[in-house]
Amino acid sequence: MRNFEIVTRVAEYATESELPELSRNLLAEARKAAEKAYAPYSEFHVGAALLLENGTVVTGNNQENAAYPSGLCAERVAVFAAGAQFPDIPAQAIAISCKTPHFSIDTPLSPCGACRQVLAEYESRHKQPTLKKKK
Repeated sequence: MRNFEIVTRVAEYATESELPELSRNLLAEARKAAEKAYAPYSEFHVGAALLLENGTVVTGNNQENAAYPSGLCAERVAVFAAGAQFPDIPAQAIAISCKTPHFSIDTPLSPCGACRQVLAEYESRHKQPTLKKKK
């Protein structure tokens, strides 16, 4: 038997202004990506911005499809794009933003289970966590 440990760290700030500048910039990129989401069915727009160790930011947004579940979540679009374009470069951080005209979102929302699995495997592939502990 082999044991595996999957750890996800989440930092929650009371206001956006408390975020470090790098995180604010990454969140701004995620928000821009959410504006371009293709979500005609749910009207739930999600954007993700993945910061790679080389400084590149790879974005993704949710892409819905009438043949559900053929669409993809923003997180997976960003991670898969990074894996295709920069297969050997690990990520340092990810920012995710969502919005909808149907209700107010005023607390952080967790990625879905499929996205959490993809993020965990991305970390496993690079043998390091996406969010490293600050020293």
